[in-house]
Amino acid sequence: MPTTESPTRRRRTQPLVAVVTVLAVVIGLGAWSLRGRIGGEDAPPWPEAGAASGAARADAVPTCAGRAVRAPRELRGMWITTVNNIDWPSRRGLPAESARAELRGWLDLAVRRNHNAVFVHVRPSGDALWPSAYAPWSEWLTGRRDGRDPGWDPMEFMVAEAHARNLEFHAWFNPYRGGQPATVGGPGPRLDRLAPTHPLRRHRDWVVTYPSADRPGSRLYFNPGIPEARAFVEDAMLEAVQRYDVDGVHFDDFFYPYPEAGQDFPDDATFARYGRGFTDKHAWRRDNVNTLVREMSERIKAIKPWVKFGISPFGIWRNERTDPAGSATAGLQSYDDIHADTRLWVREQWLDYVVPQLYWHIGFGRADYAKLLPWWAATVRGTRVQLYIGQADYRVGERGAWRDPAELDRQLALNRRYGVSGSVHFSAAQVRADKLGAVSRYSGAHYAGPALVPAMAQLPAAPPAAPTVTDARRADTGGVTLAWRGDGATSFAVYRVDGDAARLVGAARGAGWVDRTAPTGRPLSYCVSGLDRSGNEGPISAPISVDAR
Repeated sequence: MPTTESPTRRRRTQPLVAVVTVLAVVIGLGAWSLRGRIGGEDAPPWPEAGAASGAARADAVPTCAGRAVRAPRELRGMWITTVNNIDWPSRRGLPAESARAELRGWLDLAVRRNHNAVFVHVRPSGDALWPSAYAPWSEWLTGRRDGRDPGWDPMEFMVAEAHARNLEFHAWFNPYRGGQPATVGGPGPRLDRLAPTHPLRRHRDWVVTYPSADRPGSRLYFNPGIPEARAFVEDAMLEAVQRYDVDGVHFDDFFYPYPEAGQDFPDDATFARYGRGFTDKHAWRRDNVNTLVREMSERIKAIKPWVKFGISPFGIWRNERTDPAGSATAGLQSYDDIHADTRLWVREQWLDYVVPQLYWHIGFGRADYAKLLPWWAATVRGTRVQLYIGQADYRVGERGAWRDPAELDRQLALNRRYGVSGSVHFSAAQVRADKLGAVSRYSGAHYAGPALVPAMAQLPAAPPAAPTVTDARRADTGGVTLAWRGDGATSFAVYRVDGDAARLVGAARGAGWVDRTAPTGRPLSYCVSGLDRSGNEGPISAPISVDAR
């Protein structure tokens, strides 16, 4: 994602190594700009709740008042970036109540756009947006680099507010970055400019500076090759999993940094000490990242088996000219250039979902969206890993193909053709800005109504019993107010009979909901179902009717 980062994503849209490197340095969040998705070959459209959305749907299509129940199943989300105050908070040191109000505004935007998940940056640079025993408070929140407590718990607040709107909350972490470059107001390569409690000041043997300190984009990293450093950053992230009711743990594409022209990552001494018999340093680096991904997968599930683990990697694994198994592209290769074997993570099913960064337009010569999408679809086929696409909303309005407001609309249509399970949009600010009306255009075509998050067969399943709808009445202010009782459900899906089907009109946590889109002039019938934490849907309630008005 682009962040200083925001710019980084943009620059990464050009697959040339040099261009990507420069942008990553300037922005610091280059991983974002590269996210994308994939599809298969003429795969079926997204599944619906009435088809095969969970254990309770295996035998027959459920009905409401004699009509088949229909609900799209796809993840719809956006990244909310904290580093460099790209999205939230709008500036460093914002008063707590103002920061809370802004966060509510972003979540309300997600609801208006019929999203069902948010991906919030909670560890951008070795810091934390929660009171942590492993990291100092984030300066992007507090406005200070002294680690001073802001007096409230943003993580607790964010999770609670997201769940109140029935949005999944995916906590987005950057494992190895220790700070931002000085060019964007960060500490750069200087340890003495980190917060006094920053772990790299206490463990100077874990520090790697890259690029060299005389380069403008220089910054500090936790050394991925040191086992103790890897265990520490895992513990730091898992602290949040243990303490908060997050729905997912999310990484972007930053592990080893993107290459800087003429400079190698300075880890020769680490390789000599911790090489574990590897003779190829690049293979050893890949193994270091693989170990982090595998261990995080195992440890998350040991703590909370229902928490999802996903990564949004650079969109190109390898080019087919390098490896026949690669894609028909000619760009930077995550396997070779940043030591991220993203295809292995999918094949080993260490991930619950993957969100490749496909931030290029359909027809782009070096990295064609329409060619990468089928490659990724084929990569996830036969695994339990769900494929989402990271959509480049931030590119709308750029020269060339991105001046066409229909580009993202066409990409989402292609996603559906290839059976992609959802999309994540970078970033919240661009979703709100709606440049050229592109967001409104694709939202109207693809997100016109609500959707349920896709169920994951590998997660714990406990579909709840059918709720009992206790009340349904037209409100004086318009719409229909519904109330129900239901035990064992995390959330509820509300269906309204429209024509020949009962279609999803809302989803909520709690025991009631208001259908503000209810038509007048005819009687209506509603049914409600419960869903467990993993999105498995239980039986449908008996219908309840509302008189015409």
